[in-house]
Amino acid sequence: MSHIQSIIVVGAGIYGVTAALALRKRGYAVSLFDAGPLPHPNAASTDISKVIRMDYGGDELYLNMMEHAFVGWDQWNREWDERLYHQTGFVIMAREPMQHGTYEYESFTLLQRHGHQPQHLGPRELKRRFPAWNAERFVEGYFNPRAGWAESGKVVAHLLAEAIARGVALRDGAKFARLHESASRVAGIVTDDGETHRADFVVMCVGAWTPTALPQLSDVLWATGQPVLHFKVDDVKLFQPPQFSVWSADIANSGWYGFPALEDGTLKVANHGPGRRVHPDEPRVVDADAETRFRAFLRETFPRAADAPLLRTRLCLYCDSWDGNFWIDYDPEREGLVVCAGDSGHAFKFAPILGDLIADVLERKPNGFAPRFAWRARGTLEHEDARFVGAGQRK
Repeated sequence: MSHIQSIIVVGAGIYGVTAALALRKRGYAVSLFDAGPLPHPNAASTDISKVIRMDYGGDELYLNMMEHAFVGWDQWNREWDERLYHQTGFVIMAREPMQHGTYEYESFTLLQRHGHQPQHLGPRELKRRFPAWNAERFVEGYFNPRAGWAESGKVVAHLLAEAIARGVALRDGAKFARLHESASRVAGIVTDDGETHRADFVVMCVGAWTPTALPQLSDVLWATGQPVLHFKVDDVKLFQPPQFSVWSADIANSGWYGFPALEDGTLKVANHGPGRRVHPDEPRVVDADAETRFRAFLRETFPRAADAPLLRTRLCLYCDSWDGNFWIDYDPEREGLVVCAGDSGHAFKFAPILGDLIADVLERKPNGFAPRFAWRARGTLEHEDARFVGAGQRK
């Protein structure tokens, strides 16, 4: 597609910044538009941490993607001045024995088939190796050493700086208003100041704002708010590696997951569930009962943290797709438009390969991962429910 000369990328979250960088490396004139400031404080990727792991139940495609992404995370750690991916491992525990069909069992066995070495955990081993856990509540699980977390906001900032250094034209403070169409195709965008910006192609990467900016997609993509609470623990070492790692606690049934404590004692705990439908510009406030629910969970799972002071709360916004899979493809009804959305709460971990995936789609080059994320019709309710439950395992 050598005839493409100019590309506008809208949105400088993890989709947008990786897409802009990859496309610029391929020789295109790329302009990156975002309302700012950057990294945008309300973007899903602007946070202190995101889980980096390949545990996806029996879903082999996502595991394959993460095997490639881990190579990129390791490379970034070698090349960047600051190591932003921290390989602490991942503890995955369940309240019932692991058996065929459960997230824990399917993840464990698929990892083994791929030559990885997850370490089985029962209550006794859990209590010995990870003493902050209430081992009486969890009967079986495993520890995957090839996992951890990344300082997500800093990663976005670093990629943004690299994109600018490579020649991406940043339009910080330019807010998208609508698509500009000419001769029956998308030929640019109009910003809220009324100015038209033309390009050969437009790549929309606006996260939770997607169904607002492109309302024709509101039946397959929607914004949901998920609660995140930060506590301050006093026994910091108890909640840090090697005694504590990234974790999930019966996540397929409960949605609970979290991170080891930072040096200042900050302990991030989150719940990934159906969430609540929100407008991305609404005030981002967690439900009134969130702290009560979170403390009840801590009391029965990590008792030493149950009374830790609450530092802050955050409503993290997802752009959920109807089936929990990403949405990266040309709009079949709008020539010149590529939509990259549907993070569904689990896209950030793929950052090292996202840009090239998006660039391959734009160039219509073969990419083994792309078919899963192609433009698609919404399925039956039964199919949708089954797939979305699966997405609940993908934080």
